[in-house]
Amino acid sequence: MKPVVFHKLLGERHFAKVQPATFVNLTQRYRNQDAAKTVSLDKLTNAEWKSYFGLFVPFPNSFNSPLALCYHGHQFGSYNPYIGDGRGFLYAQLIENSTNRLMDLGTKGSGKTPFSRSGDGRLTLKGAFREVLASEYLIALGVNTCKILSVFETEEKLQRQDEPSPARAAVLVRLSHSHIRIGSFQRLAYLKQHEEILKLARYVVKYYYPKLDYDIAPKELLKHLLKSLVENVAEMVAGWMSSGFVHGVLNTDNFNLTGESFDYGPWRFLVKMDYNFTAAYFDHDERYSYGKQPEAALWALCRFADCLVEFVSEKELEKELSEFYPKMQSALFKKLCWRFGVLPPADIKEDVFISLFFNATSKSKINLDYLFHKYYAGFEPKTLQTESKEIIPFLKILSVQKARQASRPEYFSQSLASSLSIGEVEDIWSCISERDDWTKFEKKIEIIKKYAKALRVE
Repeated sequence: MKPVVFHKLLGERHFAKVQPATFVNLTQRYRNQDAAKTVSLDKLTNAEWKSYFGLFVPFPNSFNSPLALCYHGHQFGSYNPYIGDGRGFLYAQLIENSTNRLMDLGTKGSGKTPFSRSGDGRLTLKGAFREVLASEYLIALGVNTCKILSVFETEEKLQRQDEPSPARAAVLVRLSHSHIRIGSFQRLAYLKQHEEILKLARYVVKYYYPKLDYDIAPKELLKHLLKSLVENVAEMVAGWMSSGFVHGVLNTDNFNLTGESFDYGPWRFLVKMDYNFTAAYFDHDERYSYGKQPEAALWALCRFADCLVEFVSEKELEKELSEFYPKMQSALFKKLCWRFGVLPPADIKEDVFISLFFNATSKSKINLDYLFHKYYAGFEPKTLQTESKEIIPFLKILSVQKARQASRPEYFSQSLASSLSIGEVEDIWSCISERDDWTKFEKKIEIIKKYAKALRVE
C-alpha cells in the first residue's frame, strides 16, 4: 500500500497549503526510535532527521507542501467556527509496518497558518517536553495515544502568560493514525456541505477502518462509522480513567476520528483519587475534570452524530450512542485488571469491581501509583495490616484473583519508580530550564519504557 495523497482525495475545501517557519538554529532534544521504527524511519541519519523534522523538507511520495487542516469545534461548550490548525500542519502520510494502515505526521509549533488568528504559531519547549512525557506514560499504560516522534529546540524566545517569559521554543512532530477530528465534520455541517460530509466519511472508513465497507449506502456507512468511533472513544476514555489521567481540554476539535488520544496541554496524572480534579487552570466550571471525562466524551460523540442527521435518523443515531457507557465500563473493567496484573474475574460483575475500586480509592485517599505497584499480581495477606480500612475490601477481592503472567515481573519487587506526578514533572523540567540538564528526563523515559515492558511480559 502506497501512502495516500490526502489533498488529491479530498480537495482543497479541507485544508490550506502552508509553509513551515524558518528556524535560525535547531537542536535535537528528542528522537523516538521506537516510534520511528514502526514507519521505517529509524535508519535516518541525524542530518536526515533534522532535514525532515526540523526543516520540513518534503518526504518522497508525500505532500509537496504542508497542509493546515480546516475544522470548527465546541470549546468548553461554545461553538467556534474560527479554529483550524493554528500552529501545526499535516506534513506527511506514511504506512505503519505492522498493520499496513495509514499514519499521519503532524506538527506543533511549526509556524503561522491562516488559522493562527492572534497566535504566533509557536510551541514552548516545556510544552513539547510535557507532550513527550504524557504520551510515553499513556503508551506504557496501554492507552490508545499518538506518539511524539521528534522535538527540536529552535532557540527562539516566546512570550507566554502561563510560563515564565521569555520561554524557550520548540517544534514537535507527532505520529498518529489521523488528524481528522469531530470538528472537521462540524465545520462541514455548519457550512451545510452535506456531500462533503459523506465524502470525508468514506475517506475515513476506507483508510482508518479497513474492516468496514466504505462503498455502501450513506445511511449504513455513517451508522457503522459512528458505531466504530463510539467503541474506540469508549476504549480511549477507559484508558484515561484506569490511568488516573486528566486530559484537561476535551473540546470537540481534540477528538479525532480514530479515537486516539492526542494534543496534551494542561494534563495531569492523579496522585490520589479525586473526581473533581481539573488539569486546566482556565477550566473554571470543572467541565473537563477527571470524573467528567466520560460525560465530555459522550457529549463530543453526540456533536459528531449531529453532523449525520441528513443521512441517518435521530433514533438510529441515539441507539449507537447509547452503547458508549456499556462499552466504556467493559473496557475499564479489563484495563483495571490488566494494570493490577490479574485476569478479569468471572465471578464478579464488572460494575461491582469498578465501584469497589473507585469507592475504596476515593475514601482511603491512597496513593494510586503506590497501589498499582505494591499490589501488582498477588501479595501476602499480612501486608493488608499496614493499609487503611477503606482500601482493604478491594484488596481482599484483588488478592484471590489469578495473575495474568506466569510470574510476577521483577520490576514490581523494586522501589516505586513508575509515576508521573506534577511534582516530578516540574522537578525534571527545572533541571532543563535552570541547567540545561536533560539527564533526569532521559532517565524518566527509560523508567517508563521499563514499566511498559513489565506490564507486557507474557
